Amino acid sequence: MTASRLADASRAALGADGELARALPGFAVREAQQDLTAAIADAFDARGSLLAEAGTGTGKTYAYLVPALLSGRKTIISTGTRALQDQLFHRDLPRVRDALGVGLKSALLKGRANYLCLYRMKQAQGEARFPTRDHAAQFQRIVAWSGRTRMGDLAELEALPDDSPLVPMVTSTAENCLGSECPFFGDCFVVQARQRAQAADIVVVNHHLLLADLALKQEGFGEILPGAQAFVVDEAHQLPDLAAQFFGENLSARPLVELARDALTECRQVPSALASVQEPARELEHCVRALRAAMDPLPLRGTRQRAGELPEVEDAFDAIASALQRLQAVLAPLAPAAPGFDGCLARAREFEARLQRWRGDGTDAPSDAASTDGPEAHRDSAATADAHGGLDGRSAGDRAARRDAGSVLWYELTARGFRLSRTPLDVSTPLAEHRARSQAAWVFTSATLAVNGRFEHYAIKLGLPLGGASPTRTLLVPSPFDWPSQALCYLPRGLPDPTVRHYNESMVDKVRPVLEASGGRAFVLFASHRALREAAELLRDGPWPLFVQGEAPRSVLLERFRASGNGVLLGAASFREGVDVAGDALSVVVIDKLPFGAPDDPVFEARLDAIRRAGGNPFRDEQLPQAVIALKQGAGRLIRSVGDRGVLVLCDPRLVSKSYGSVFLNSLPPLPRSRQLGDVAAFFAAPGAPASLEFAGDAAPAATPETSA
Repeated sequence: MTASRLADASRAALGADGELARALPGFAVREAQQDLTAAIADAFDARGSLLAEAGTGTGKTYAYLVPALLSGRKTIISTGTRALQDQLFHRDLPRVRDALGVGLKSALLKGRANYLCLYRMKQAQGEARFPTRDHAAQFQRIVAWSGRTRMGDLAELEALPDDSPLVPMVTSTAENCLGSECPFFGDCFVVQARQRAQAADIVVVNHHLLLADLALKQEGFGEILPGAQAFVVDEAHQLPDLAAQFFGENLSARPLVELARDALTECRQVPSALASVQEPARELEHCVRALRAAMDPLPLRGTRQRAGELPEVEDAFDAIASALQRLQAVLAPLAPAAPGFDGCLARAREFEARLQRWRGDGTDAPSDAASTDGPEAHRDSAATADAHGGLDGRSAGDRAARRDAGSVLWYELTARGFRLSRTPLDVSTPLAEHRARSQAAWVFTSATLAVNGRFEHYAIKLGLPLGGASPTRTLLVPSPFDWPSQALCYLPRGLPDPTVRHYNESMVDKVRPVLEASGGRAFVLFASHRALREAAELLRDGPWPLFVQGEAPRSVLLERFRASGNGVLLGAASFREGVDVAGDALSVVVIDKLPFGAPDDPVFEARLDAIRRAGGNPFRDEQLPQAVIALKQGAGRLIRSVGDRGVLVLCDPRLVSKSYGSVFLNSLPPLPRSRQLGDVAAFFAAPGAPASLEFAGDAAPAATPETSA
């Protein structure tokens, strides 16, 4: 295929004599980055789709920013988290834009929960319901900041944690926003952010906002995204699971409690309303607490059918439905008196409808997931069509309880709350429909998309056709790191099967000498929190500072780990990605077991059953690819820059005893591999010496790849 003019210009900009090399001190020319930027530019010009895995160190951010800026097209760039969004907008985008000398406008757009709501802040000012004096003082700091902020972005308040109870008090949701009836509408930070995005050429969003718009839950931003001519989805491996949340529906304890409290707050606008609103509002709060108490004997996660097995839970559902109806009855005559009452009434009606749909008492909501058109999604479509008969395969009762074909109804319990969810099992069709409707270029990129060098798994999930008249182009760009000198993969000998009771103890015994050789400086990643807690007790007598997930917020743990210089951090799934510790502070990553999906996840189990009913192989088609991607994410924490060196320790003996072990090993970067502990000691004793190692498996020849030295 002949490269487009944009591809040539983008490649040149990232070349040795290009604009970035001239403008950015320390800029490193990378052939892999140039290949990636040319492929992205071609997708932009053809308004086609590209699925690209770019290994760590490729420089994929610059690779997509250059064609986005040079093309002049309106481009939406979506990242995985708000932190990445801020980094991209405030650091990377200005650098590349200035280097290229282009004057395109850019805007940062987040979901409404990130922006101060002046109306709700004023409402909260008149109430003395702060849990502590510290919270009261923090609220006063928010009030003071509100008078000087231009953007209203809560990220400007560094001392305000994301999980602070003050956040929902000073932000709005799609349900409680008063829209144009709000007395502060002219000064609304959400409206202003939307206006800036409408006028911008490059808009940086996150996946939550992108999907909220695609799922027609626009949060007030519905006019922004349809005008784009190109979309770049970074950290694209997160998109299918997030899309399932957004194309589904949920009802949780907190919005119900907030509805009750907001209804009481509105009574300050109409004092005579308190007499009628107070009792049903308090009843709703009581019913929410009663439902959580009734669900206490249940597992932390389960299906709708499982929740319905306890009569007291069904009674508690009835009580919440009745409380919502009573609240509606008193709010209806008050709605004309104040916009706030009208909003509360609409929320009460919506929450009752969601509860009815989840229980199976109401009319089915339309489900995008039930649509199965499109040859590119034939396997998942067949699974969806066949799934009419109950996705956990248990009983006719469960089939009746699950209302939407291709969806699973399930609940999840937290310490004091609950969430009732309807999750579609296939999001490929709605995603494909939205892409087709946009008539834009779509680029999906991540460091972890391919399994054994192939892209079928994510292409199917995203509804991307790999064949036919307009196939999606795929590109695998390897990491530019010098793996023989920078890294070593160590697979300890003599570990028992991971299912035996003493596996954790044996694993720690094998890992301890590695930590002694490295002087700590390690992440140890676990497949379960139980295993993490057991290992923490076994490692507490070590000579290294020990940091354990759950004992402090994640950001605090990482800060302490970096500062320690020789710490050992124990983490679970949330530490597999989005963690960047470059340099000597992190020189070992240990993975205790192959990260297969949790057996208590109702959505995952339903997905496997749908594949089985469609004639597929759940292990081959879902469990194995998902575990490979998760392992790649964890392993990716080790080498983050050209100066990093480290050892990846893969403890699970199934990597060499099972035939599928080769799929995991062949999906990793080309690290030299060893089964000898002495090679680990030699690696740390001789920095910079390239490894030259023989690798021999224990049992299965299919799982013993060639020496990769």
